[in-house]
Amino acid sequence: MAHDQLAFQNPVTRFPKIEPPKQDQPEPGLDAELQPKADHGEETYRGTGRLEGRKALITGGDSGIGASVAIAFAREGADVAIAYLPAEEKDAQRIADLITKEGKKAVALPTDISSPENSRKLVDDAVSQLGGLDILVNNAGKQIAQQSIEDITDEQWDETFKTNIYAMFWITKAALKHLKPGSSIINTTSVNAYLPSPTLLDYATTKGAINNFTKGLAQQLASKGIRVNAVAPGPFWTPLQVSDGQPKDELPKFGSQTPIGRAGQPTELAPAYVFLASSESSYVIGETLSVNGGMPTP
Repeated sequence: MAHDQLAFQNPVTRFPKIEPPKQDQPEPGLDAELQPKADHGEETYRGTGRLEGRKALITGGDSGIGASVAIAFAREGADVAIAYLPAEEKDAQRIADLITKEGKKAVALPTDISSPENSRKLVDDAVSQLGGLDILVNNAGKQIAQQSIEDITDEQWDETFKTNIYAMFWITKAALKHLKPGSSIINTTSVNAYLPSPTLLDYATTKGAINNFTKGLAQQLASKGIRVNAVAPGPFWTPLQVSDGQPKDELPKFGSQTPIGRAGQPTELAPAYVFLASSESSYVIGETLSVNGGMPTP
């Protein structure tokens, strides 16, 4: 049993080394059907009031990384809106229920952010239902493994870019008019921005773009008191991996290549987002915080 994130513990053994069975889910994948189950901190994350009174929008907030961040934000005192694809409703309602159990407002917003109209409406709906916005987490991602560039269709290339980087631009631009000094924007990039997997050419390319988008926008907004940062996860066990995000034959050894020797669990990422969202990181701007089990990055 994993202890909470404040306990003294060995990171190598805090979570078991998983050997996921070969499995396949249609996109976008459901956490409810993932084997083994991922740990989002449901039983272990303890908040300390660092986001009391804040209002957050998290894309991809129904499962995986986004779900763990949503749970942590609520336990730190924030009201949370989560965006997700309509097919992910089952996962989304579970996370919304966990937010509500913390006495915080949960706003569930099913939408496909790969269009500018949907992205802009998402921000308007979140602001309207939350009563404002001061934390934006651009986390939703599309990841489809292909062995060769010749296997990547024009449609896949286009959809990956629209979901991963175009939507980030549309949503952030729409959110800016609502963000006051002290607000925080956090973008999810990846270790693939530095160590691109040969089977994730389109995905890795978008993650490199997210890094540059983050660092450039951070400089634009710093004088306005709005901080922009990114988190770069390594191999984390989420539905993204089984909905064609990884070659099926590689699933049983997923994450074993890290120096720590195991895949990460989503709850291990949540404190990074909490730190970047809170005033504790007031002098951290344009940073990409790597959380990857020891894989070297620049």
